[in-house]
Amino acid sequence: MSVSKVKDLLKDFYPFAKERLGFDRVPKIKFLSNPENSTNPLGKTAFYESENDTVNVYVNNRHPKDILRSISHELVHHTQNCRGQLSNISSVGEQGYAQNDLHLREMERQAYELGNMCFRDWEDGY
Repeated sequence: MSVSKVKDLLKDFYPFAKERLGFDRVPKIKFLSNPENSTNPLGKTAFYESENDTVNVYVNNRHPKDILRSISHELVHHTQNCRGQLSNISSVGEQGYAQNDLHLREMERQAYELGNMCFRDWEDGY
């Protein structure tokens, strides 16, 4: 399935997520291609840039549902950022950041729980 199909689904999912999660700023959503990352069984799937409200999601060799679930997770981080929950966080580096900081660990827990439930609720009604 092509990225254009994911974008079509996102047009329906995004307003649902915005209302459900309650964020008040429009994030940028970037679809990233990285063939090398896609061959790594534990490669990156997505990440959020709080300094510029950007959701980045890798798309190579991924099921559209998995891509949308990753976007939902990152939209929770965007919501947290809009609420100021990601401000005043010291530089934590890339590896192990959520495991070494109790606040960030809680932010990750919320993103897994709320992101998956938001996506599932949308999917069940789609």
